[in-house]
Amino acid sequence: MLAKVLPVSATVRQVCGDTPEVLGEALQDGVNLAVWQRQLPVHIQTFADALLNLAEPLSESITLHTAAGEREPDLSGLACGYADIQGYDGFIADVSWLVSAYACLLGAEQVGVRLRAMDRAMCPRFHVDHVPMRLITTYAGVGSQWLREADVDRTRLGEPQAGAAIQQIHCGEVALLKGERWTGNEGCGLVHRSPPLERNQRRLILTLDWL
Repeated sequence: MLAKVLPVSATVRQVCGDTPEVLGEALQDGVNLAVWQRQLPVHIQTFADALLNLAEPLSESITLHTAAGEREPDLSGLACGYADIQGYDGFIADVSWLVSAYACLLGAEQVGVRLRAMDRAMCPRFHVDHVPMRLITTYAGVGSQWLREADVDRTRLGEPQAGAAIQQIHCGEVALLKGERWTGNEGCGLVHRSPPLERNQRRLILTLDWL
């Protein structure tokens, strides 16, 4: 399942598509980003917007055991304080589907789930993640930003300069970011950052990690 070590001359690339099958491309050698360019259903978008409009702090983390995919993930406690908002059940169903798909794709027995409402960029400078592969989707607000390999100077990661030709993952889209700990992807982790937010701007972001 894990990729072989890439030759130095291998081309690092990113893929996108309008069906969830594109996410499987992230397993291919040389691919460090796969984006499912989906549109959120209206009821899920309405829920996410309503949650952010409450302007309340939200940062929740849970660990799910997903071995063999024998049952649906137990997300009964996720954002349960907002269960009375219209669209909550649809939102939870969507997160459940993403967890199941992510676990199945990677063969993960444990998945870490983080749901956060952000009013500032948590990682404002371009960087790479020291994880195998992370799923990121933004349910409301501005999505994450990234750089193509041709626009990256990896010796300057973390410096204030934004870099050229910034690419955008749009709200609702589902992205698989391959990190430095994916076997064969050392030195090729996707360079990305949290988007800068203006005053009173917020975003609702979900991340999944293979534990």
